[in-house]
Amino acid sequence: MTHRISRRARVLAAGLGAGVIVPFAAAAAPAAAAAPQVSCTSSKTGLATKLQNDITTALRGRAGTVAVGLYDRSTKTTCTLRSSTAYDSASVVKATVLATLLWDAKKHNRYLTTREQSLATAMITKSDNNATSTLWKQLGVTKVKGFLAAAGMTQTKPGANNYWGLTQITVRDEQKLLALLTAKNSVLSDNSRAYELKLMGNVISSQRWGTPAGAPSSVAVHVKNGWLSRATHGWRVHSIGTFNGAGHDYMITVLTQDNSTMQYGVNTIQAVAKAIHKDLVPTTSTTSASVLRYVPTTNPQEAIPAVPSAG
Repeated sequence: MTHRISRRARVLAAGLGAGVIVPFAAAAAPAAAAAPQVSCTSSKTGLATKLQNDITTALRGRAGTVAVGLYDRSTKTTCTLRSSTAYDSASVVKATVLATLLWDAKKHNRYLTTREQSLATAMITKSDNNATSTLWKQLGVTKVKGFLAAAGMTQTKPGANNYWGLTQITVRDEQKLLALLTAKNSVLSDNSRAYELKLMGNVISSQRWGTPAGAPSSVAVHVKNGWLSRATHGWRVHSIGTFNGAGHDYMITVLTQDNSTMQYGVNTIQAVAKAIHKDLVPTTSTTSASVLRYVPTTNPQEAIPAVPSAG
């Protein structure tokens, strides 16, 4: 969805926290992106070089500033690009909000209430902004910071004044979060991890775009996306996902900004994702018929921000 906001408009809700207003800065031309330099390592012979080449090819000629993270436990494969560059989180932070809620509940030896479960489901599966604002205010920035410290997500800076969508995130920290969700650890209980992954696996179809693009049918997909348009750096479009099956256990984060439209950012992310899935779980002449590749919606959407009249 290419919803564009004028410089004079002020945004509330999506990615910015409902009921609060952020003035837009004066527009500025986006800085030219440096040539991508993807770095990959792997215990599987030839895989690192292939991934590095294919991700670089996927990004060749693409405008915008792109950060990429990949980790596959099965082949001990890691790829990084601008892993410590900070981006406005938009709705991707909702995965951290739920993790914080689950972490805090575990600390107090309690289950989520029915109300909290309803809010969490709306926040993750439909990217509901009002539900996110309610949980963000309930937790408070102090608890969010507490979870970030426990998770080792030291590069993540919570948005101030309930502007949760302006939380500063990095690929490195998003990959840390996904790692916590997908393996036993002391921060989140097994039940908590399973609960969050279940919700990420039940995201509505209009939001199942981004990192799942090209995923083989033999892997389970869990995703959370986000977008936000601001006068500086244009569209931020992000996608985080975990994938398990076909002998692999991997997670992908792609963060982008300086996109001209939302769709442009989506296309960039999906080009990277398709390259990664193809290299990790390749098809052969004998398997191509049985391994279907996930084709995301052609009408990618996120929760639409409420925009008051300019003036």
